[in-house]
Amino acid sequence: MKIRTRIKICRVMRARCTGVVPCILGSAMLLFLVVSCSDEPGPTGLGNGGNGGLTCINYANFLHYVGMVETPEGAFGVAVSGNYAYVADALSGLQVIDITTPASPRIMGSWNTPNSAADVFVSGNYAYVADCNSGLQVIDITTPASPQIVGSYNTPDAAVDVCVSGDYAYVADCYSGLQVIDVTTPASPQIAGSANTPDFAYGVAVSGNYAYVADCYSGLQVIDITSPTSPKIIGSWDTPGSAYGVAVSGGYAYVADFRSGLQVIDVTMPSSPRFVESVNTADEAMSVAVSGNYAYVADNESGIQVIDVTTFAPLQIVGSQDTPGRAMDVIVSGNYAYVADNYYGFQVIDVTMPTSAPIVGSVNTPGWAVDMVVSGNYAYVAGADLGLHVIDLTTPTSPQIVGSEDTPDVVSGVAVSGNHAYVADGGSGLQVIDITSPTSPQIIGSWDTPGTAMDVIVSGNYAFVADRSSGLQVIDITSPTSPQIVGSVDTPSLAYGVAVSGDYAYVADFGSGLQVIDIASPTSPQIVGAEDTPHSAYGVAVSGDYAYVADGGSGLQIIDITTPASPQIVGSVATPGDAWDVSISGNYAYVAVWGTGVHVIDIATPSSPRIIGSVDAPSITLGVAVSGGYVCIAGGESGFHLANIQCSSGL
Repeated sequence: MKIRTRIKICRVMRARCTGVVPCILGSAMLLFLVVSCSDEPGPTGLGNGGNGGLTCINYANFLHYVGMVETPEGAFGVAVSGNYAYVADALSGLQVIDITTPASPRIMGSWNTPNSAADVFVSGNYAYVADCNSGLQVIDITTPASPQIVGSYNTPDAAVDVCVSGDYAYVADCYSGLQVIDVTTPASPQIAGSANTPDFAYGVAVSGNYAYVADCYSGLQVIDITSPTSPKIIGSWDTPGSAYGVAVSGGYAYVADFRSGLQVIDVTMPSSPRFVESVNTADEAMSVAVSGNYAYVADNESGIQVIDVTTFAPLQIVGSQDTPGRAMDVIVSGNYAYVADNYYGFQVIDVTMPTSAPIVGSVNTPGWAVDMVVSGNYAYVAGADLGLHVIDLTTPTSPQIVGSEDTPDVVSGVAVSGNHAYVADGGSGLQVIDITSPTSPQIIGSWDTPGTAMDVIVSGNYAFVADRSSGLQVIDITSPTSPQIVGSVDTPSLAYGVAVSGDYAYVADFGSGLQVIDIASPTSPQIVGAEDTPHSAYGVAVSGDYAYVADGGSGLQIIDITTPASPQIVGSVATPGDAWDVSISGNYAYVAVWGTGVHVIDIATPSSPRIIGSVDAPSITLGVAVSGGYVCIAGGESGFHLANIQCSSGL
């Protein structure tokens, strides 16, 4: 049984050569953080943050995403030297990225290696690439914009990791253990020595006269390299998982142990390593870097996990930042962590303050949270196939579900006006729910729209429904028990989101961007303007003279609507993953990004928005709303969250 499992795990270990990595999904729960800078009174029990009497934070003071650039293939390894990052990009070889401005990294050079680039190490004017079945490739990076292969050495198996110390490159060569290669002359590297390890050599680090090898199911192997021509295993420690990566700092080896998280091993006496402490990470520990008092773990589907290693009893995760892809490797330089994020390329994370924005309360919720609105002391959550949930927020640290009402189909949007909640219920159109008694919500009326109801907003006596393939539907709700469609207009693509300001409705129309609809006469709405967006418009919010569109893979698009008939994109900012929804409060946009939480964007200058921070959600993020003094987050299977609002005083 163990042999079969070992083979399975080690096949996964070869992911750097194949690009295949498994993923694990988490369980559903509802989380809360204290908020707000809003002048609108919120629930009791909140601290005084100096803005509207409620708590606020400066997101720049926490761990957060800064910038990214997609690479052509799949980023598996990363190294940094000076103003450049070097990415091992699988079948696209080495990518050289200018990181002079971390928020705007850009590829400026590349070299396609013969096989599949799994890892990279930079020493002097050379990048040393572990190129799987083509062994070690030596690339001259004297001119970063024009890297050139100058030498290579084909190792016996698959080169998946490399470390250079002095005149030697130490290569983790899968089933051929550690290969020591003399690179005194980079143009003609030569084998100097080797040491077979018991299992599968996947990671390597060098400190002093020793090489430390992450050896899959045989844990950590310590190899004496005093004589590089005859390296010898002198000590080992079998970790509980499968050792995938290793870093050494201050007499300790830090092992990324796949599903057993981070293992810390005392190597003060290299011949007798001993276990010190461990901590489980959220997903699968693939790689580890140590900087100062913190270990940074590339944790596959859970992005970067930051662990305080000041003391080892016990180890504690103090921060995390999810990435849109699969975090395979991480390196820390200065105030930034640089992440090889597989098919989402190269990610930059600000680790000046390596702790995350705190979560202060949680509650499990049935179904996926996909949208929400706050009214008074209650949050009304669209629970997908399990209807509408009402959550009492009187005490944010211990929120309680107090009522629910199932609907005929799948709830994807909700609005509240007076004593009624209006629910966009997929194939069952608009459902009207009486919430006079929040503990006993009841459906009292409905109208089946012709398409699929995705979102809803209420203005005056009308509900405006984004009805996917049937565009915008206008429903008279003067009598909530008998709603009636009074007008509609088809949109060019698929209506997913809607906002209303004055006499205009603004529709996020998937492949056709923003559609501006004149609703001065609700019975005969007319499209009067449009602005196509680069990707897929999912959500929209309007504030003042601007519409803010959550545009999938193109992040946030800011559109000037001063003249509704001719809207124009004036600014944009990329997000680490697909932007699904957006809400505005003051000079900040809060964007729900699939897989990486809510990102806070300074929009004081709409033509040059910038991300200033983020709050990580445990799973995917589908919706966001700033309402009643809260930043509300619909986190899919992880439920509904409350987060601190950005302080209006800024950074």
